[in-house]
Amino acid sequence: MSGEQKERYPQAGVAMTCRSFEEYGRMFSCGFEPGERVLDVAAGASSFAAAARKLGIQAVSADPLYSLEPEAMARRGLQELEEASAKLAELQHVYTWSYYGSASQHETLRRQSLELFLEDYGRLYGTEAYVSAALPRLPFADESFDRVLCSHFLFLYGEQFGEDFHREAVLELARVVRPGGEVRIYPLLDFKWDPFTGLEELMAVLEGHGLSPALEVSSLSFIPGSHQLLVIRKPW
Repeated sequence: MSGEQKERYPQAGVAMTCRSFEEYGRMFSCGFEPGERVLDVAAGASSFAAAARKLGIQAVSADPLYSLEPEAMARRGLQELEEASAKLAELQHVYTWSYYGSASQHETLRRQSLELFLEDYGRLYGTEAYVSAALPRLPFADESFDRVLCSHFLFLYGEQFGEDFHREAVLELARVVRPGGEVRIYPLLDFKWDPFTGLEELMAVLEGHGLSPALEVSSLSFIPGSHQLLVIRKPW
């Protein structure tokens, strides 16, 4: 509307995500099986992989932040948790709290997830569990994983990383998933909660590479309008 500035989440640079195994199941609307090999890209300080390994899932996390030693990672994670909680408190009227309950409970869950991640990261730092890597190039062989996940990076930073980057990055995620496997990406919105403008063109590119992209319903309703995720299946 003329004369009004649309609300947005105030983010400078790429934030460190910090989400739990349970949130992953809801965001991506899927379950995970023991023995399944799963790659979490742009994983940040999320505890998905730490919890997944306890269930027999072969989880690997990739993020450029994994060049940080455990002590530096802990300082970074705590600082970002406090900053993100303050931002959410200012914007809590725009979010849907049916899952988290409240802003304070949201912060509690984030802190629990961060603590689990830091314990696991400190124990497995420097191993193949946490790989320092950044899109659009990943240091994994073709068809290495049954499932590849990416949350709160692709599309969310659409203004910072353009359509060419997204095309290369999504094709790279598809490269490392096996035939019969899938890539799941959430959310499909930017920090103004607008849909990624190049999504239709991107899906056409994926189809041109023999992949099967589809929009599916996410089970986590929190970000305004974030009811969908992109699922890319690689046919046999």
